[in-house]
Amino acid sequence: MKRYITEFVGTMLLIFTIGGVVVGGGDAIGIGIGLMALVYMGGAVSGAHYNPAVTICLAVLRKMETRDVGPYLAAQVLGATVGAFLGQVAFGNSFAPMPGPTVSSVSALLVEVMFTFMLALTILNVAASKRTSGNPYFGLAIGAVVVAGALAGGGVSGGAFNPAVGIGPTLVHSMAGKGTLEHLWLYLVGPIAGGLLAALVFQVQEPSKEVAKEPS
Repeated sequence: MKRYITEFVGTMLLIFTIGGVVVGGGDAIGIGIGLMALVYMGGAVSGAHYNPAVTICLAVLRKMETRDVGPYLAAQVLGATVGAFLGQVAFGNSFAPMPGPTVSSVSALLVEVMFTFMLALTILNVAASKRTSGNPYFGLAIGAVVVAGALAGGGVSGGAFNPAVGIGPTLVHSMAGKGTLEHLWLYLVGPIAGGLLAALVFQVQEPSKEVAKEPS
């Protein structure tokens, strides 16, 4: 249960932070620093996924118990929705990721795939590899990837790189009458595809028997 609670709380706080940055016109660095702190907060408890694409990636690699996959996904989506709602209350407006006004669906989807691929592959190599087990920099590396992705691709795809970032804020934004579910599929298909691609590459980088175990 502690793992599920950590995934819920971590995802909720991540989305709340994103809401503050987006609504307040802040910088992507704030999101990266927030995620870095949350990764250190929950890494030793749940693995600090906070991202269904990461959970699916680790499940494919048999890095987590099958019975935990559903509860992790549920905790992340619920946490994202609660975080988006609390952000709306605190910051006075809702938000939802969406592509730039002149961006094609193909471009937005490719950005979501590629930067989620980059994020998931980094997570695997700094937090799930026996070669780097116990390192002190895993949170910094993960936060840095998110900043890079947001700065390079945020204006194209909306910069979700996480299905929970797509689902929770989009639902709250839609229920507030300020948006639709039109672009939600981009933030499901793109990140999940990127996570699966990362799992494929990681299997080449490091055989499964060498993969470090997550905290249980």
